[in-house]
Amino acid sequence: MHSPIGEVIFGGETMRFWDLRAPWLEPLRGPNGLDLSRLKKDIQPWQERRSMKYMTHAPLGSLNSVGGHLWHAGRAHAAAPGFEKGIDHDLEPVLS
Repeated sequence: MHSPIGEVIFGGETMRFWDLRAPWLEPLRGPNGLDLSRLKKDIQPWQERRSMKYMTHAPLGSLNSVGGHLWHAGRAHAAAPGFEKGIDHDLEPVLS
């Protein structure tokens, strides 16, 4: 992806910063925008750990959500014809 002035940007969050001129960002720029090799050299171990956590959070949450929908759909399909036994509540003590 290219910014309006022709620099290469990586999309996502970086799109907001295509025109940013900051002291911490200038050493990471190459002739055509942000230089990926310079970005890789500049990363700290804690940043890598944190990015791994954030990059796996959404996909795992999505799988969990889809799994939950499939689970409940399966239970509804099993309960409709009476195949689902469940817990017998007849002898369960209740407060009155």
